[in-house]
Amino acid sequence: MSQTQAIVDSLKRELKAQGKTYAHVAKALELSEASVKRLFSSANLSLHRLDSLCELLGMTVAELTNKAQGQQAISQLSQEQEQELVDQPKLLLVAVCALNRWQFHEIVGTYQLSGAECVQLLAKLDRLRLIELLPNNRIKLLVDRGFRWLPNGPIQQYFRQQIQSDYFAADFDGPGELMLFQNAMLSPSANAIMQRKIESLAREFNQLAEEDKNLPLDERFGSSLMLAIRPWEVQSFQRLRRPGTGKQFPTA
Repeated sequence: MSQTQAIVDSLKRELKAQGKTYAHVAKALELSEASVKRLFSSANLSLHRLDSLCELLGMTVAELTNKAQGQQAISQLSQEQEQELVDQPKLLLVAVCALNRWQFHEIVGTYQLSGAECVQLLAKLDRLRLIELLPNNRIKLLVDRGFRWLPNGPIQQYFRQQIQSDYFAADFDGPGELMLFQNAMLSPSANAIMQRKIESLAREFNQLAEEDKNLPLDERFGSSLMLAIRPWEVQSFQRLRRPGTGKQFPTA
């Protein structure tokens, strides 16, 4: 198999894994779906188009190439693996630290973990293939830049509980804090545009984290960004609606 074909096959697998269809690709490349199918069947993708598709997937061309060469970094854990993290708070803590590129001495120097305990937790993450534990307790991440928790999986459910009980228990007027709440009437097409912009902002958030990863720990702060949009009406308003006036947002 040629290297070009291997990259195209890897691209197809990644598109499928992320639930992206030929329609998504056609929109990203400003082509017809028939043209997209011809591009894939002929394995004739220009670098510009390949870069556009990697942007659609939230990954770099280098990451896609590594996957094509069999150096596959994981983009998600299984349901069982996420549940194992949630069931062991210290393991989840060390996992989040590792994902944010903390070093061994920074973890044990910040949290109430002995060196031996931290090594045991890192060894579990190694078994989960989230990291590779190297000599001298060095940590090598085995996830790609597009790594994300399972939608509505154990980790998202856990953090959703924390968001409701802790994250929003703030006035959002301190240093580094901002919260905006907007409400308007949008058409389905405008809603779709906002969703693409939110996805783009999330990719930029991850890119900035990537650029900052080598800064000293005391110059980096745990930052949580939550973006959402949904057709929604306050329940007290819904109860005042006249019968038969409810609306159903169209499905794709």
